[in-house]
Amino acid sequence: MRKRAYTPEQIINKLREVEILLSQGLAVVEASKKMGVTAQTYYRWRKDYGGMRVDQARRLRELEKENVRLKRLAADLSLDNAILKEAARGNF
Repeated sequence: MRKRAYTPEQIINKLREVEILLSQGLAVVEASKKMGVTAQTYYRWRKDYGGMRVDQARRLRELEKENVRLKRLAADLSLDNAILKEAARGNF
């Protein structure tokens, strides 16, 4: 079975659609099937993205990318620092 990759914006829109179907009296299983996902996926998405707006999801994605970049930069600087300390001791 092919795994689909939804963007956070698509997930938030699907969550809104499921909430509308739930307010119309459908069960979670039926509403999530109409959206093309399982109930387990719905609950996981609701935990991760519940109550979030599309602009907040975009900002979250930007912050996660920046966090990865900064972690990589910190790792590079730590490595450079260790190399310089080793060279300063004369054990090269």
